[in-house]
Amino acid sequence: MEMTVQEYMLNALIKMMATDSPTGMTAAVVAQFAQMLRELGYAPIETNKGGLVVYLGGEGDPIMVSAHLDTLGAMVAEVKANGRLRVMPLGGLRVQNTEGENVRVYTRSGRVYTGTFQLSNPSVHVNRDYEEEKHTFLNMEVVLDEFTSSKEETRGLGIANGDFVCFEPRMTVTERGYLKSRFLDDKLCAAILLGYAKDLKARGAAPARKVYLHITVYEEVGHGGAGSVPSDVTEFLALDMGCIGDGLECGERQVSICAKDNHGPYHKKMVDGLVAAAERNQIDYAIDLYPRYGSDADVAVEAGNDVRHGLIGPGVYASHGYERSHIDGMMNTYRLLKAYIGEPA
Repeated sequence: MEMTVQEYMLNALIKMMATDSPTGMTAAVVAQFAQMLRELGYAPIETNKGGLVVYLGGEGDPIMVSAHLDTLGAMVAEVKANGRLRVMPLGGLRVQNTEGENVRVYTRSGRVYTGTFQLSNPSVHVNRDYEEEKHTFLNMEVVLDEFTSSKEETRGLGIANGDFVCFEPRMTVTERGYLKSRFLDDKLCAAILLGYAKDLKARGAAPARKVYLHITVYEEVGHGGAGSVPSDVTEFLALDMGCIGDGLECGERQVSICAKDNHGPYHKKMVDGLVAAAERNQIDYAIDLYPRYGSDADVAVEAGNDVRHGLIGPGVYASHGYERSHIDGMMNTYRLLKAYIGEPA
């Protein structure tokens, strides 16, 4: 039986969550995404940076729609004398949100080792300063699940500085439709773009305008959308997580339309058009200003592309932590994307 678009998006999300992809180590998840596009009948092109661009059809007034597959993570900065690993974060990873999490360490030889990200001297029965001690990347360490207690023994495993450290996402879908996982930012939106591509093919439909997808791989460090924008593109719409928190209206079951982030306002014509499309189609949305945020659409403009830019996404609670969204937020984002792009009469 043919999967619905919703089922397809959830299935794609679960697959991508199972593939580690910290920023800088994204080849496996990009290959996975490219294969899913090819199975739908598209011809993605890999960019020099390692992302993807694919034409979905349509003619006139070209729009590029993006999502990013890179996630937060870490990198080995030192093999310590005790055989454990000091790491440095990739992107906005926070100690407070990752302490005690299981990790995988990827070596250059292809070996993968497991471990746990812990405070040095983590036992509350031993460490008298546990409650007062500030937990930072300088006093945290990866404790490997290997028989090693020295720098030499860990080096002998093939582990070295620059190896990638990936944190367990712990993906789950609850009976009430909540999606809980690390790295919903931004694999949830990547799954939505796959759902949009699938829907077009399944119905043999063409969008009302020329549509490119841009799957980026360096968003978490600030230059994902800086290149590979075709010269004919007039608008760049980033799909990324909608913020939830004090002073904001969005919830997990809504699609968020961002009017401004800390880079500045999004293009008024696009914001107004997104709001109008949501209201015409009775899509549950919120308009918010994000106080600490940047998107691939911002970067595309700052790189010198003469495009209008916009940002939408499903509401995501506890961003850069153990995140939570909802199937309704996913579907409202999908519906707004379709409504904004439109189809030929």
